[in-house]
Amino acid sequence: MSGVDFVIHAAAMKQVPASEYNPMECIKTNIMGAQNVIDASINNGATKVIALSTDFTIEQDYRNICHQIPVDIFVNRIPFENPLNHKNYLKMADHISEVSSQILPSEDIDIVAYGCTSGTIAIGSDRIKEEVNKTKPKAKVTTPITAAMKAFNHLGLKKIAVLTPYPKDVNATVYNYLIDNNINVESFSSFNLEYDSEIAQVSLASLEKEISKIDLSNVDGLFVSCTALKIVDVLDKVESSQNTVVISSNQAIIWDCLRSVGIDSKIKGYGKLFLN
Repeated sequence: MSGVDFVIHAAAMKQVPASEYNPMECIKTNIMGAQNVIDASINNGATKVIALSTDFTIEQDYRNICHQIPVDIFVNRIPFENPLNHKNYLKMADHISEVSSQILPSEDIDIVAYGCTSGTIAIGSDRIKEEVNKTKPKAKVTTPITAAMKAFNHLGLKKIAVLTPYPKDVNATVYNYLIDNNINVESFSSFNLEYDSEIAQVSLASLEKEISKIDLSNVDGLFVSCTALKIVDVLDKVESSQNTVVISSNQAIIWDCLRSVGIDSKIKGYGKLFLN
């Protein structure tokens, strides 16, 4: 490492089952290994250490919920330009077909999940399905908002409160979509963030604090919109503390994916939706 200016650290155990089977190896690699890289960099005069991370919220939620279920999950990403607005969401549509084709090229896929709630509302679920099926003609297609609508219907939720991270203009599209689909929105709260990187940094404590401010006494449930919000792991806790049903974008789309391919396993720890 002598004479090196930049060090890129890309080693990690990412597979949940392997980490659970051998937790000490995971700790040695992911925590102690990272510290060793930092120490070695300092000792050899490297001025910058870059730690790679591709574990965005939705990917990690899929791994956590599905790790004991016999499914294979493959991921690809569509480029997105900030800030969050209608114009930038629409730009993603032109990449959907190509990005879908890169997932197991020339192979059939059972279902493709387009992982952007507000982006789906902007582009339209029919357009998304059309673009996916250009290169994956046999695949079923789901999106966070269409999956959430199925979840509302499945649990009989007609009156809901909504929490989003989006800015004002995007919030208006979410509100209008729900109203147009016969969902009564009794309250609407938001963090009013304009960049997707900011959304991923919203802490669980901040989410729980914001939810605690919402009057849930007169609604059937709470919808937490956005696949970048890290709420899946505390859904049980929030439902219990607030005495309500909580539907999140990632929870709903994973639930819909599994049921669309004939898997209706009861999965504990991720909200009432997976138990009904």
